[in-house]
Order: sequence, then C-alpha cells, then structure tokens
Amino acid sequence: MIHKTAIISETSKIAENVEVGAYSIIGPNVRIENNTKIHSHVNIEGNTSIGSGNEIFPFSSIGTPPQDLKYKGEKNSIIIGNNNKFREYVNINPGTKQGGGVTKIGNNNLLMVYCHIAHDCEILNNIVLANNVQVGGHVHIQENAIVGGSCAVHQFSRIGESSMIGGMTGVLSDVIPFGLSLGNRNNLVGLNLIGLRRAKISNENIKIMQEAYNIIFKSENFRSNIENLNSEIKENIYVNKIIDFINSDKKRPISLPENIK
Repeated sequence: MIHKTAIISETSKIAENVEVGAYSIIGPNVRIENNTKIHSHVNIEGNTSIGSGNEIFPFSSIGTPPQDLKYKGEKNSIIIGNNNKFREYVNINPGTKQGGGVTKIGNNNLLMVYCHIAHDCEILNNIVLANNVQVGGHVHIQENAIVGGSCAVHQFSRIGESSMIGGMTGVLSDVIPFGLSLGNRNNLVGLNLIGLRRAKISNENIKIMQEAYNIIFKSENFRSNIENLNSEIKENIYVNKIIDFINSDKKRPISLPENIK
C-alpha cells in the first residue's frame, strides 16, 4: 500500500507489495524489493538499492550526498540487503570516489534510533548498532558485532566478527574478532564471553581462545607473540580468525589491554 501523500518518482523501481507511508519521498533512482515497509516521513534518494523484508521507520534519511568535502558530485550508491530494521532518524550516506563509490549494508541488521552510517562503509550481517551510534567513513564491521549506545567509530576502523563495544566508547583502534572493547578511547578488556556462549561456541573452544588471547596480548609485541602459540592453538578456527584479522592490515592500530607492557 502506498499512501496518497507519498511522493514517488515515476522512474523509481518499487515492487508491488512494498508499503510506503504518509509524506515519504522516494527518488528517481531508488530500487526497493518485495515486502519492505517504509513508514511515514522517510526520505530515500540517490542510487539506492534496498532488498526485501526491510523496515524503515519515520524520519530516516537514506542516500543524501556524503558529508565529505572531497565529494564533487560523482556517481555513487548505497546497496542494502534483506531483513534489516532501521529505526527512527537513521541516516545512511552513499560512497565517494576515494572509497570505491559505494556504501554496503548486509542482511538482518538492527540500526537503532539516530544511528549514522557515513560514506564507503561496509556493514555485514546480523549486526546491532544501539541508539546514537555514529560510524565514520570507510568503516568495516563484520558479522554479529554489537556496538553499544552513543559510540563514535573513527573513520577507517575495523570491528571484528562477534565483538562487542561498550556504550559511549570512542573507537579509534580496530577491535579483534570476539573481542570486548570499551573506554573513553577504546581498550581491549578481554573476549566477548557472553557473545561466544550465545553463539553456542563450545567451552573447549572458548578455553583455547582465552589461552591464545593471554599469549598474544601479554605485551605490546602482540604480532610477535603470535609466533609463541603452539600448533594446536594456531589451528583453532576461531583463533585463526583473530590472527587473520590482526595480520590483514598491519598499518591499522589494534585495540590493546590498557595496562599492557
């Protein structure tokens, strides 16, 4: 159902069973797939593609130009997957030439009230961003991560799979997969044990991960410390994800324990 006060461009591509609420505006290059619900007072523009089963709540804005002074009107886009919920006042910007021109959001994500996703970000699947999370440009967030309320994530940061960021944390350094990070400027405080148990990861695997964590982060030479892991620990699938994350971008700072020596 499309409300009579909604303004929808004739050149947009809207599936027949999409619901559009009162006073919402859909621009000319927007594509929206089946079973998506657009509440009232939503603005969607630009080269924006939205999959099926999404729900976008009032006063959200998707597709307006990126907040980047380098942006000069070049072609860009947003690609959004399926079954996401964007609560009130969510704002998502498309990409820039410097970042590949596209912002991507995967499937089954929940973005709570006042979340902002800046240009060139990649937000994967099953992620929760609590109220007022501000995500800077070029940020990459992996599957099943949870970011607490009022966090600010610095541009180019990486947040690993199944990690958790405590509320009101300034994320300046990358957070390893399965890590728990918090503080005024984020420090690593251990593994996300609650998340690991919710994911039904066995106690045996958690014990191995904890042993690996203690060895890797016993000193500031954490990349060198990886070499001290025995073969059994290194071969663990979850430990491998942590090691690969650390080694995949050696220019990025990694969130470390506060009292590390």
